[in-house]
Amino acid sequence: MNSLLSQYKYSYVNSDPMHHHSYLFASLLGMLSRFENYNQKKLRILDLGCGNGNLTNLIAQQGYKVTGIEQSESGIHFARQNFPNCHFIQGSIYDSVPEELEKSFDIVISAEVIEHLYYPRELVKYARQCIKLGGHLIVTTPYHGYWKNLALSLTGKMDRHFTTLWDGGHVKFFSVKTLSSILQSEGFTDLKFDFAGRIPYFWKSMLCSCSLNNEKE
Repeated sequence: MNSLLSQYKYSYVNSDPMHHHSYLFASLLGMLSRFENYNQKKLRILDLGCGNGNLTNLIAQQGYKVTGIEQSESGIHFARQNFPNCHFIQGSIYDSVPEELEKSFDIVISAEVIEHLYYPRELVKYARQCIKLGGHLIVTTPYHGYWKNLALSLTGKMDRHFTTLWDGGHVKFFSVKTLSSILQSEGFTDLKFDFAGRIPYFWKSMLCSCSLNNEKE
């Protein structure tokens, strides 16, 4: 499977912020603050699909101990070159989890990644193998709902929004219901949603935090 999926390699040209950072970051930090512990120990976070490392670095600047993992060779190059305060690993969710990552993190974050995957369930499975007992997963992805999709249709923007002309673009489009379903099927519970960008029900993205149901181990 991995050899086929690796034929397309996403390339980065610098370590600049991605467009979604501007509207996602505040909401993401709000979610992270809910999991702060009271013994002053730094929470360990895995940024799953960290791209060029820019978001990984922003999170680390808030006092978290952050590791990023990314398949793109160019992404890892720019991340290591520009953000030495973080640890970066080149790897794929379609490979076995490295031993150093197994059950090692308080929180796994995957920001705007799952919509690019033909097999999104593999991301959730990979994440659960990296989370400590009692840990959490935060997934963000573009929001899709009835009113937003209706507005896109009525304003003639459907083709642009669901474009097939973006190499490496979105191949899965999640609603609250479908994202909940995939997370719950892999043993995650206590799902809580936040939304970011634009006005209610026309949001750009949604964020879901959830906890691992360790009884499924």
